[in-house]
Amino acid sequence: MTRRLIACGLLVLASATACGTRETDSASQTLPTSDPTSSSASSSSSAGPSVSQAAESGAPESNAAAPAVKRCDSSTLTGEVVPTDAGAGNRYGRFVVTNSGSAPCTLNGYSGFQLENASGAVPTKLERKADPGPTTVTLAPGAKAAANLHWNVIPAGEEPVKGACQPEPSKAAAIPPNETAPVSVPWTFGSVCSGGKIEISAFYAA
Repeated sequence: MTRRLIACGLLVLASATACGTRETDSASQTLPTSDPTSSSASSSSSAGPSVSQAAESGAPESNAAAPAVKRCDSSTLTGEVVPTDAGAGNRYGRFVVTNSGSAPCTLNGYSGFQLENASGAVPTKLERKADPGPTTVTLAPGAKAAANLHWNVIPAGEEPVKGACQPEPSKAAAIPPNETAPVSVPWTFGSVCSGGKIEISAFYAA
């Protein structure tokens, strides 16, 4: 009788232990190991910066500076003197330059203008006139600018009345504004009296 009671007690104890183990195992299997919402947010957060960086790297540069337009110089300019009027010993013309280069360039101010012939420099007194005055002129390839010229052919002072009042020039060395090398310009208008006095305006668009 005593042996039966002990055997039943052991059987009940084993059964209870087995049931408790299964309940514990079942609970551990159904308990979530992580928060799905938290995992999704973390994934979204880690993907965000790379998308933003990719967008930034692909953004166009909208504030890129335009290339500066250089000054016109003797390497890109050709010139000529075009007569416009004459009367009472006065002569008028325009010194016209053309941008013969492949890119735009600018002029702002007065040209130099030295009369010359085969022997060298011929007396020249250049006087700047204020009308029109200096302003920036941008010349596209093939475009022109001009400066007004005025001189006279009436002898003055000790200049000879008969014959040429001054040595006759055949060309002029015209230096563009703010440059040092001249453009060679043909001169076919004879002697310039009054010591080679020539009035010149600033350049303007022609």
